[in-house]
Amino acid sequence: MSDLPNVQPHFAPQATDVPWPTTEWPRATSAHQGELEEVVDQMFSDEQLAVTNAVVVIQGGQVLVERYGGEQVYFDRPPEPITAASPLLSWSMAKSVLHLIVGTLVDDGRLDPDQLAPVPEWRDPNDPRHEIRIRDLLAMRDGLGFVEVYELGGARSDVIEMLYGDGRDDMAGYTARVELAHPPGSCFNYSSGTTNILSRVVADLVGYGDDYRSYLNDRLFKPTGMTSASPTFDTSGVFVASSLLHATALDFARFGLLYLRGGEWDGRALVSRNWAATAQVPRSHDVESDTFYSWQWWVTGDRYGTYWASGYEGQMISVVPALDALVLRFGHSPDEEYRARYAWRSRVLDVLAK
Repeated sequence: MSDLPNVQPHFAPQATDVPWPTTEWPRATSAHQGELEEVVDQMFSDEQLAVTNAVVVIQGGQVLVERYGGEQVYFDRPPEPITAASPLLSWSMAKSVLHLIVGTLVDDGRLDPDQLAPVPEWRDPNDPRHEIRIRDLLAMRDGLGFVEVYELGGARSDVIEMLYGDGRDDMAGYTARVELAHPPGSCFNYSSGTTNILSRVVADLVGYGDDYRSYLNDRLFKPTGMTSASPTFDTSGVFVASSLLHATALDFARFGLLYLRGGEWDGRALVSRNWAATAQVPRSHDVESDTFYSWQWWVTGDRYGTYWASGYEGQMISVVPALDALVLRFGHSPDEEYRARYAWRSRVLDVLAK
């Protein structure tokens, strides 16, 4: 793994004259507001970027741009325009939320990244999966042969079967039955099922169903003012942390600000700085996208220290420590157009850096 960049984690403190956005976001304009607005326009008008529903740009803890577009489509009622009050789907950005929740348990001494993963299906010491550790699950290096394919075309897809097929009632159980394809710790394989196994490990400690929901509320949603946040649980009572969390754009921004501030919110450490830092440290190189994976977060390796929570069809919460900034985008873009989204984000950051 010598191709990994040497990232030194850092955070941006909240300015003393800027209020924390627990109830309402403070607003400001940039010295280059017109240019920033033009770049945001591109996300809504460029055909390569396809359908964009929301963009939020924040710097110094203040909203510089907040824009919405398109419609929320429902099966049981007419479409509705997307607004600041619309609940937006995280897809895989929920994985980064689980990173925070795991961190609270590590900080409390209830979980250790170096311990063997307490998964009942792997309890037998003769099972090679018995050697999988919590850190392997966090880094997507567990070795399981889970197939993360969204466009079928005749190919096997564990992620679709898990979310919508035979695995939907017990997603962790479904994934835990997958055999190894590589020795634990040896190979990066992005896997939504892995995150759901980790979520069940959390449930074993904090409780299932309503108990798990209360833990999310008490340790994250209530302290930060994420009042719209609504996690989905499977039938077994486990948070579907791979994919299914709804919240407004500004509530997702509150989550991003928590990481930008090193796990602190208004004088209270919701998670330790040491744990928050693990989101910034690359563990694997994804050669196809030429980006890096840490623990349930993606890392760009750029000069601004940008890392981000990433979701299907281009959802992103980008945390940019060197610029004290957040860039969020929600919408529906083909995954193969990711380079256009990354280039757009870079243009936003270059304006914020002026």
